[in-house]
Amino acid sequence: MGKKGKNEKKVKGAEKTAAKMEKKVSKRSKREEEDLEALIAEFQSLDAKKTQVVETACPPPSARLSASLSAHPEKDELILFGGEFFNGKKTYVYNDLFFYNIKKNSWVKSEIPNPPPPRCSHQAVAVSQGGGQLWVFGGEFASPNGDQFYHYKDLWVLHLATHTWENIKAPGGPSGRSGHRMALSKRQLLVFGGFHESTRDFIYYSDIYSFSLDTFSWSRLSVSGVAPSPRSACQMTSTLDGSGVIIYGGYSKLRLKKDIEKGTIHSDMFLLKQEGKDSQEKWTWSRLSPSGNKPPPRSGFSMAVGPAGRAVLFGGVCDEEEEETLEGDFYNDLYLYDAVKNRWYPAQLRGNKMDKKKRRRGKKDEAGGEAADKEQGEDAPTGPAEVIKEIVTEDGTVMTIKEVIPGAQEAKEAIDEDEDEEEEADDSALVEPCPRSSAMATVRQGKLFLYGGMFEVGSRQFTLNDFYCLDLHKMDQWEALVEMDPKTQEWLEESESEDDDEEEEGAGGAEGGKEEEEESDEEEKHGMAFQHSVQQQKDEVDRTQIIIFFLRITLCVDGFYSTRVSEQSEAIGRHLTGFSHLGYKLTSVQYSIK
Repeated sequence: MGKKGKNEKKVKGAEKTAAKMEKKVSKRSKREEEDLEALIAEFQSLDAKKTQVVETACPPPSARLSASLSAHPEKDELILFGGEFFNGKKTYVYNDLFFYNIKKNSWVKSEIPNPPPPRCSHQAVAVSQGGGQLWVFGGEFASPNGDQFYHYKDLWVLHLATHTWENIKAPGGPSGRSGHRMALSKRQLLVFGGFHESTRDFIYYSDIYSFSLDTFSWSRLSVSGVAPSPRSACQMTSTLDGSGVIIYGGYSKLRLKKDIEKGTIHSDMFLLKQEGKDSQEKWTWSRLSPSGNKPPPRSGFSMAVGPAGRAVLFGGVCDEEEEETLEGDFYNDLYLYDAVKNRWYPAQLRGNKMDKKKRRRGKKDEAGGEAADKEQGEDAPTGPAEVIKEIVTEDGTVMTIKEVIPGAQEAKEAIDEDEDEEEEADDSALVEPCPRSSAMATVRQGKLFLYGGMFEVGSRQFTLNDFYCLDLHKMDQWEALVEMDPKTQEWLEESESEDDDEEEEGAGGAEGGKEEEEESDEEEKHGMAFQHSVQQQKDEVDRTQIIIFFLRITLCVDGFYSTRVSEQSEAIGRHLTGFSHLGYKLTSVQYSIK
């Protein structure tokens, strides 16, 4: 038997193993999902009482992640559906529907009778047929205590022209799952991958299904070639000619031992291509090896298709897993993938050219006054002077401070350096989304729109509701359509003495809780009162002791902290420990002693 025969045996063996695992997971999860079906039925009964469409102008949607954001196929609008929110104790899962008018920069909440039940990590694809349709498949629902999940396998279509939901009941579709991907390929929807998880088991998929928009029927594709390994949360985009899709990256995990799991971040790329027609139709997997500067490995990134069919990748997280801890580095960078050239490009924003011209002009005007300053400065001393001071603190400690005062020439050079640094800072202080994962992204009119998502600081999760857009033709700078309001950030710590069985059910979804470590109160121990003036969001600082009148903290490139002590005030000492890696753009954060 040749090599081809051996490979076919391996593929069949892997399929059998996956089938056994799916059956095992299905049995265990069936009991769990039966409990959740009753709760989901309650939500559906409430929605069934709505008999007419109600559209209401509203503020932007609440903070959430793992929702779907789609471009309307006929209008200059965006459609946001579902998602989830976790505040430390409660998990809310949504099925609300919003429309965003791009020209008016306004939101409308649309309440349509008989919608899909609440869900997150689903997939939605907009098509232009029938006056515009939004197709929604799968996703998950979290139980009130956060310990159980219900994975949907239903298919819905929102008829945009008539504002009606329809549940499409077609047999032979994919099993219940979330984290899968769905894309349009000519006249069919292709569904790939995803995962299903119960309390004790989980399974990741690499199967691919096709749903015909003509016959409204499912079929599982038989594909030749080497397929991607099972995964969820990958990038899946249609090829320019619509004959197939491109798969990139994703995430999966394996159980090494009874209580030990290992996650894998995938960074490989595959092409699924259709050849032939009708009865002669064949599907083939092939591996791609793109050139250029590839994105560093990550999961939870956002994806959309930009002008000329270029795939746009934003953000994500790279988790560093140890035996009992999980820490992640969050990103807010952009990468473009050109399918024609099979090449990755890191996206570089050009900035606002008018602002740069104004700064250059201002610098040129200042040059005329340098000659006069030079004449006056000739008689000034040029050497540095050393000043020694002794300061007694409250506890009687005597501190000796040696201060070197630069001479006139050195001071001028320092000022010039500061001006250069300020100009560089102006260039780098462009508006941009903070690092995040699980954000919603789509492209309309050549602009990339980005909504919400989340990032973590220690054990705390920040769920976002900010909204940005970027012109992919100009690639100049992000525009903040909705900025994050720090007051909307809610995080409820749970002590060990609290009863885990206490549950509250919200009208928007389910609630769940997780135990968190008690928040550190080192600030009170050291009698510090911190005054925060944060441009975008407050930072969480652990184990911090500061004895200083003025400290300015800025975030440098790549999301790491740099500290700069202002010498306008007299420093009597400082001791900084334990600054967490926040990965968030902060400016003008002031700490002072009362």
